[in-house]
Amino acid sequence: MKNPPTKRCVAGLDEAGRGSWAGPVVAAAVILPEKLQLPGLNDSKLLTEKKREELFKKIVATCAYGIGTASHEEVDRHGLLHATFLAFQRALQQLPQQPEALWIDGRDKFKFDVPHTSVIKGDRTYRCIAAASVLAKVTRDHLMIECARHYPDYGFEEHKGYGTERHQQALRSHGPSAIHRLSYAPLLHLKWAQEAFL
Repeated sequence: MKNPPTKRCVAGLDEAGRGSWAGPVVAAAVILPEKLQLPGLNDSKLLTEKKREELFKKIVATCAYGIGTASHEEVDRHGLLHATFLAFQRALQQLPQQPEALWIDGRDKFKFDVPHTSVIKGDRTYRCIAAASVLAKVTRDHLMIECARHYPDYGFEEHKGYGTERHQQALRSHGPSAIHRLSYAPLLHLKWAQEAFL
């Protein structure tokens, strides 16, 4: 895990929830102090929930950061890529200082006003992106646990909206909730099946 090869003030960007069938896309932007030590920092998907929560607290206490979301309606209306861009923009707007460059996890290309670099598996390579991945993942998990209280039939607290067997069974039994992404193929199929059944 290393810092980007530049002397500029860099913000790492990552998101959580792109593959989920429900709820928002959550993005985070993090500017790490150069000498900050965060033992165990890595791609959030490779960490235990306990370690993610521990790192989350350290990052928000010591780093400049911003968190932004794009709703399930925006995913359906604009498409996933543009909704992700909106979440990134909103995260950057929450930063207390303006970065000089952005390092973004993934292969997608975005049109930001400052120099930016997309890095495949960047959350396993660069510390600032890994930190953003932790903030995005933990924030989204908390949001989906809250959604589970409003929609208890779907098990969002367990699978966070991803297409597990339990989630699929809940959709077959109850149909989509108010926070499902109706433009996603599994939901389109479900809608077609419901209309055909009726």
